[in-house]
Amino acid sequence: MMSKAVSAVVASHGDHDAAPLTKPLTLKFSRVPVTWPFAKPRGLPIFAGMKTCLTLALALGLASAASGVSAQSAGSSAAPIQAPVQTEEMILDAAEVDLNDLLWLKRPLVVFADSPADPRYVQQMQLLTERLDVLDERDVVIVTDTDPDARSQPRRQLRPRGFMTVVLAKDGSVVLRKPEPWAVRELTRNIDKLPLRQQEVRDRRDALRQ
Repeated sequence: MMSKAVSAVVASHGDHDAAPLTKPLTLKFSRVPVTWPFAKPRGLPIFAGMKTCLTLALALGLASAASGVSAQSAGSSAAPIQAPVQTEEMILDAAEVDLNDLLWLKRPLVVFADSPADPRYVQQMQLLTERLDVLDERDVVIVTDTDPDARSQPRRQLRPRGFMTVVLAKDGSVVLRKPEPWAVRELTRNIDKLPLRQQEVRDRRDALRQ
């Protein structure tokens, strides 16, 4: 809306032949109140939306990480890490062993030689020590005898000649005897055929299902 001063100036210059204005024309407008059809929004910072999005993204990321840790923990509890096999518990000196003490407890794997420098003995021990975990799983203990003059109890019982590898069952019976080095895979294959070993596997499988 124009003020009265503006109306007068416009009226006086309505004729095209009138003299030109020599003073600058000043327009004044009155303040007209504006009525909002709804509540006028208060100032919302431009970063508020971004802050909300970042908060949601952070929350989702933390939830995903927590789920991964939980799954890893569950997997760890289902398959616990086994402790490393202690060599001193797996490899015994025949001079300190009585095979009768191992009945129904262990499966003795006795390695005989006339000297610890025998290449067959060296090769056999290397093959065995590389797979101690597999042997320990089958309750096998390794008994070594490289001194014929000591006349150990295992030597008197099994009476080897030169180099010999002998595997005994838990009941004391001889599973196999061979005058040459054996691979662990061949040894365990023969052990796994034993009825008692097969029963042990079934019992462990049933225990895991419970």
